[in-house]
Amino acid sequence: MSNAKHLATVMVEAFIDAVNRGVDLVPVVADSTSTAKISPFIKAFPDRLINVGIAEQTLVGTAAGLAIGGKVAVTCNAAPFLISRANEQVKVDVCYNNTNVKLFGLNAGASYGPLASTHHSIDDIAVMRGFGNIEIYAPSCPLECRQIIDYALEHVGPVYIRLDGKDLPQLHDENYQFRPGQIDVLREGKEVVLVTMGSTVHEAVSASEQLQEQGISAGVIAIPSIRPCDTQRLQELLKHYSAVITVEEHNVNGGVGSLVAEVLAEGGCGIPLLRLGIPDGQYAIAGDRASTRAHHGIDAASVVKSAVRMCAGA
Repeated sequence: MSNAKHLATVMVEAFIDAVNRGVDLVPVVADSTSTAKISPFIKAFPDRLINVGIAEQTLVGTAAGLAIGGKVAVTCNAAPFLISRANEQVKVDVCYNNTNVKLFGLNAGASYGPLASTHHSIDDIAVMRGFGNIEIYAPSCPLECRQIIDYALEHVGPVYIRLDGKDLPQLHDENYQFRPGQIDVLREGKEVVLVTMGSTVHEAVSASEQLQEQGISAGVIAIPSIRPCDTQRLQELLKHYSAVITVEEHNVNGGVGSLVAEVLAEGGCGIPLLRLGIPDGQYAIAGDRASTRAHHGIDAASVVKSAVRMCAGA
């Protein structure tokens, strides 16, 4: 993939640049140096990293303490363990107490593939949306990711950033400018619109191209900013379509599908909605990315089939 880069690599590059420009940044890991791809940072700043061992609750509590002491604290570990094992500390130490901690959920979704449900993070956005006082972002490409991280490190307050665990290609050109709350229209359409976040944005873009070949005009809307979110603009965009499909490597409840459903319902928009993701009450299967997404109907080919059926009124 041209211009493809792992988002954890983007994260580490942003950290190094931040320290070089004077940000008093301290990464905290939970024996997750390889997961975080943090070695270049350790080489550049060997005295700045704190490794608490496999102790996620301590990870978050330590980061909160560092933030209270004036540091810009960033946690770098796998999303399933950050969100599940340190749930109370995220809620109380970070969100409730408004500490200046940036939580990075690495290898989110089903990035860990064959390691199965213990390592899959298909509920992280739902959990974080349930917490108050924290901004939530899900970048879909390296450029967008870098701009979100740069913003987060300057913003004072809690932030959660969901990062995919595979190399991702660029979606935007060099003129792209991220802003909090942003809704990105990646492709214009007239019939059905695909609304998505994170790495499945690429599946939606591919599906839109395939649908165009079949004579179906499909738009693509990416939501990198889950909270804050410009829901008024999202509602206005959705009103131009006769059908909406959401696509996410996340449970259909609590993520982008729920966000879109809320926007449509609260706006009184009588537009059919199909939510594609991990079905209600289920876990993602154990398998590689291609087979997992195909099984759950969130790869490009499956999205095309769903859109064709929806446009046909099936």
